Amino acid sequence: MKRYLLTFIFAAALAGCAHDTGTITQISTIDALLAGDYDGSEKTAQLTKYGDFGIGTFDRLEGEMIVLDGRVYQAKADGRIYTPANITTPFASVSFFKPEITVSIDKPVTFEELQKLVDEKVPDMNVFCAVKAEGIFKRMKVRSVPAQSKPYPPLAEVVKTQPVFEYENISGTIVGYRLPAFVKGINVGGYHLHFIDSSKTYGGHILGFEMGNGKVYTDTERKLTLILPERGLGDIDLSKDRSGELQKVEK
Repeated sequence: MKRYLLTFIFAAALAGCAHDTGTITQISTIDALLAGDYDGSEKTAQLTKYGDFGIGTFDRLEGEMIVLDGRVYQAKADGRIYTPANITTPFASVSFFKPEITVSIDKPVTFEELQKLVDEKVPDMNVFCAVKAEGIFKRMKVRSVPAQSKPYPPLAEVVKTQPVFEYENISGTIVGYRLPAFVKGINVGGYHLHFIDSSKTYGGHILGFEMGNGKVYTDTERKLTLILPERGLGDIDLSKDRSGELQKVEK
């Protein structure tokens, strides 16, 4: 069965292949994941050919993915970081990170304040924006989820019992994206960020933080390549509005 690949270009003609700089390559859709499509469809080794930076999850929803400097890390339900072998992902977004804007942080900023800072520096809310932040975090709150068994429950049900971890005075890196509202159903509009500490020991999906000092980097992207599973998504009702479910999952 052939693989389905769609490329959406939000700019005038852009040279290069579908996984060059300026491109986010995405595996499947967020609505498919919300509906319980957790079977992996793309190998992580292939994923790193599309980008050296990004986020996602793993087969059977086993943990949170952080792609940093070309390496794939897995934050499992025990809150710890693992370096998986060539396993599969049902949903991920990656790009080649080339910082365009750098902002130094010399006073504490919260999750909400960092979002406002990025919005000020990248005011066009209709471009894709990769966000990276490195520094010391006075407080970091993250979650991860355990592997699921079939029949898979919807993601909004899974996160009701998600393990949550809180750290103080931890150094590390935030990895993720701010995406436009028009990606609704395809990806997460707004901010979707993951964390990994400097020792590559702890991490997960960010629920909140206070950054003491460090640097924030942004990289705008204008092309999205969407790769759908070879098996297709024909058994999932993707006409349903799942925005309410997504709000429960992200917070």
